[in-house]
Amino acid sequence: MRLSQPKWSIERLSFCNGLGWNCLAAWVPMRKQSENLKAGSLPILLGVLFLASAVCAQGQKQAQPALQSPAGLDAQAGRSYLLGPGDVLHVKIYGQSELESTVEVDSEGNISSLPFIESPIPAQCRTEKTLQVAIATAYARLIKNPQVSVQITERKSRQPVTILGAVRTQSRVPMVRKVRLSELLTAAGGFTERAAGTIQIVHTVPLMCPAPGEETEAAPIDATNIPMEVVTISQLKTGKLQANPLVRPGDYVIVTEADPVYITGSVVSPQGVYARDQLTLSTALAMVGGVKKEAKVDEILIHRLKTGSSQRETIRVDLAAVKKNRRPDPLLQAYDWVEVPEAGALQSGRLGGTLLDVFTRGLQSIFSPGLLLP
Repeated sequence: MRLSQPKWSIERLSFCNGLGWNCLAAWVPMRKQSENLKAGSLPILLGVLFLASAVCAQGQKQAQPALQSPAGLDAQAGRSYLLGPGDVLHVKIYGQSELESTVEVDSEGNISSLPFIESPIPAQCRTEKTLQVAIATAYARLIKNPQVSVQITERKSRQPVTILGAVRTQSRVPMVRKVRLSELLTAAGGFTERAAGTIQIVHTVPLMCPAPGEETEAAPIDATNIPMEVVTISQLKTGKLQANPLVRPGDYVIVTEADPVYITGSVVSPQGVYARDQLTLSTALAMVGGVKKEAKVDEILIHRLKTGSSQRETIRVDLAAVKKNRRPDPLLQAYDWVEVPEAGALQSGRLGGTLLDVFTRGLQSIFSPGLLLP
């Protein structure tokens, strides 16, 4: 008895998107080539194809690269970029291949190495388009109606901006266009929790191509009197234009880091906090969860370093009077040690709680990775 040949086989089909990637392999029941495809099998095949295309589309969506952070800040430079010393250009004369060349703007801001052009052509503070006209004018003495193309291949005339301090990513950012402080800080990932509240912008290089009204910024910089701007983070967050200045090539942007203040004693979470701008005692205590009910709030001690000494002076503060607006809320300084004492920790009513607190803190010191601050 002869066995009949199977009318169906399981074949492997691959489904890809139009770009040829994100392919999906599927095993699909198919008739033998000698058999005709029945109408009932068509919906099955179409269903598999639809499912495969949907999966491919989803894979394509997930495979798209994430938006790049504006680390180079050059995506919007366009044709407004002004040339300077060090920039490299590719110059092409249509129909004259022997005149095609790659040239660099020299230290004096000129192009001096074009074929058959003896006189230097000024390039500094010009755009590609205006330089293109100048080169065409120079070659018009040799060629009738020259068609010139100028393309910037390397931008090296501007020094990068260096971002330091309390930012997520300390880096050097190339500068090819005008950039404001807020955009630069966004490129650095924003502030960290150590930001003290001020930003220093140190200008180390004169402005190369000043706009009208910026002539003073193009003056040579005296090494003994380096210009600097100071911006507060609070003003920057309000959107004030004067707190969001333009950053120049070669600038150093320093987000100042806060120094620690240590809170100890009868508080919910004794630890160090950062002494940011205008940090008051009541705010610092709130940052550590507040004082405990057994705290002696009328005699809080602030141990402060004396100027030019390693010794400390003690300042007594009545927090209860501060809350009633009878006393000013004192501002804390870097490396202050705030001690919140307990009222009669060894009294009979408090002895059990004190021993339990000592025991639990001992366990925390074993299992905890440490304080928030070194």
